[in-house]
Amino acid sequence: MTTRLNPYLGFRDTAREAMEFYHSVFGGELTLSTFGDFQASEDPAEQDKIMHGMLETESGLVLMGADTPNSMDYTVGTNHSVSLSGTDEAELRGYWDKLSDGGTVTLPLERAPWGDSFGMCSDRFGVSWLVNIGAPKS
Repeated sequence: MTTRLNPYLGFRDTAREAMEFYHSVFGGELTLSTFGDFQASEDPAEQDKIMHGMLETESGLVLMGADTPNSMDYTVGTNHSVSLSGTDEAELRGYWDKLSDGGTVTLPLERAPWGDSFGMCSDRFGVSWLVNIGAPKS
């Protein structure tokens, strides 16, 4: 898999509705996973919220989105990130090291509940980045 760069949108309790709307606009295949699917939140109120949504179209468009957990700040206008994802660990860790240098690490790049390595940071210019390194296929 090549490395992908795409927008990642954050929502407060409306990710399912928003991603279904974008699906109706762009078509393609929509996959939605909840916090409950991955036991990613101990808050019962968050079990049905979207932890990760991904819309992929035949023309190559990729849009991702999720509900922002209640414990995290949510401000309209800053509720977007740029996502880097793929399976080339050396390449993606290299990007992570450069993007986080002089910036702020929000979530260290480490093993995530879904099996991949995942991290969040803001670079020195205030741009939010998500890096996901796919787990090796066994």
